[in-house]
Amino acid sequence: MRLDAARRDRDLDRLGAAVDVLVVGGGVTGAGVALDAAARGLSVLLCERADLAAGTSRWSSKLVHGGLRYLAHGEIGLARESARERAVLMGVTAPHLVRPLPFCVPAVAGWDVAAVAGLGGVLGDGVRTSVRGGRGSLPRARRVSAAEVAAWLPAVPPGGGGVAFWDGQLADDARLVVALARTAAGYGASVLTGASVVGVDGRTVHVDVGGRRVAVEAGVVVNAAGVWSAALDDGIRLVPSRGSHLVVRAERLGHPAAALTVPLPGSRSRYVFALPQDTGLVFLGITDEPVGGPVPDDDPQPSPAEVEQLLTTVNRVLADPLSSADVVGAYAGLRPLVLPAAAGTGPGDATADLSRKHLLHRSGSVLTVVGGKLTTYRAMAEETVDAAVGVLGRGARRSVTARLPLVGAAPRRVLDRIDAPPRLVARYGTEAPQVHALGADPVVAGRPETVGELRFAVRAEGARSVADLLDRRTRIGLVPADRAAAVPAAEAALTLEAAPRRDPGEGAGQRNARPSPR
Repeated sequence: MRLDAARRDRDLDRLGAAVDVLVVGGGVTGAGVALDAAARGLSVLLCERADLAAGTSRWSSKLVHGGLRYLAHGEIGLARESARERAVLMGVTAPHLVRPLPFCVPAVAGWDVAAVAGLGGVLGDGVRTSVRGGRGSLPRARRVSAAEVAAWLPAVPPGGGGVAFWDGQLADDARLVVALARTAAGYGASVLTGASVVGVDGRTVHVDVGGRRVAVEAGVVVNAAGVWSAALDDGIRLVPSRGSHLVVRAERLGHPAAALTVPLPGSRSRYVFALPQDTGLVFLGITDEPVGGPVPDDDPQPSPAEVEQLLTTVNRVLADPLSSADVVGAYAGLRPLVLPAAAGTGPGDATADLSRKHLLHRSGSVLTVVGGKLTTYRAMAEETVDAAVGVLGRGARRSVTARLPLVGAAPRRVLDRIDAPPRLVARYGTEAPQVHALGADPVVAGRPETVGELRFAVRAEGARSVADLLDRRTRIGLVPADRAAAVPAAEAALTLEAAPRRDPGEGAGQRNARPSPR
């Protein structure tokens, strides 16, 4: 399951051979489709212009959630799907990458608000216990004492209790994508980054790799290019929405152990979260702003209004308010929301009210899958490959991915016995001892990432550039000052581990690469 230089050479040698399924886009949806198709015995080629998780899939809140907001909008089916897929991820697919995280609404936000959140948590528990694997996967929502709030959220003024509910937190969204791609490769899929799909003529797909054009015959082309999907399928209509986060040091908030949950003024279904990470950081998010005009290739950035909204909202419940000087980084991603005419509507006109249902649309040999949420990627992939099997007339009719652990996954009792630092186990699972053996020195003083992680990323995870290493395989790049300090170590890892490349890769300093829209 290694995506190394030798594997890339073999995949390049095979480029041009006919395949059953050619997937465009190396985000969570594309990687999920590649795995599902390969696990059903189909030949698969995944083409990604930049790198795995180079687009929207690395800009999420890093949550695997049960869909409480969907309940508020009356989308019970979508909430059940989210709860079911969360149970699959936590119990089978990636228990090493997902952990339970308490979300606390402190009384200082208002007991009326806390009561609404508590009711939502109870309803969410009902949905969770109604799906297979959900019962017992998370604690039940409950009221918490002032002492518990103080222990979980030291930055909140003391003296008040609150309400808590639990959800799933990913160690890292980009790591989930990499694990999916590597597992797909283990089932025979070819995974090529730096491979742009520049055109589709019937069943002939034109791929550009390092300036070399290759024609590939594909039985089905799966368009999983996210917000860029319309470039391959003009039959879909998208309304991109920007979700932004701010990054602050955990010590500034007293090293919280729970997600501080504060409602947006005037809303009972939208919240700002302060999400603690295992890297000594806290992410503040998330916004939901419509984005007009052509979709840019460069990484989106939070607007000044979004920064102010996030800080103002969370400061309502902090004893010592945050300022812009406390923000050490920021990131934003574009959600590919489908227009109501194509996929149903929510109760309002704002992007926050648009349905998060995904859309599967066929146009000739191209199957476009777009929309949805990171949590439900597997269900989206299953439906897409079901359709592909119907078109091809071959391949297993039933998906096996709900029972298929990703690389590194193991039951919790096994993970707890692994002889490696717990943080590495939470990111690499059963492969943590290999990563640890490659070097335990920190990449940047004061941060937990190790030299071994950089070396393993080149050796096994398809990293080919500094940007791959710092912005996706690790997330050091979320703090620009730390990224600058980490560049020499990343360059050294590439020199030490990388074999000579067959084609030009992404430049060492390039940060804003995007998946190809076509």
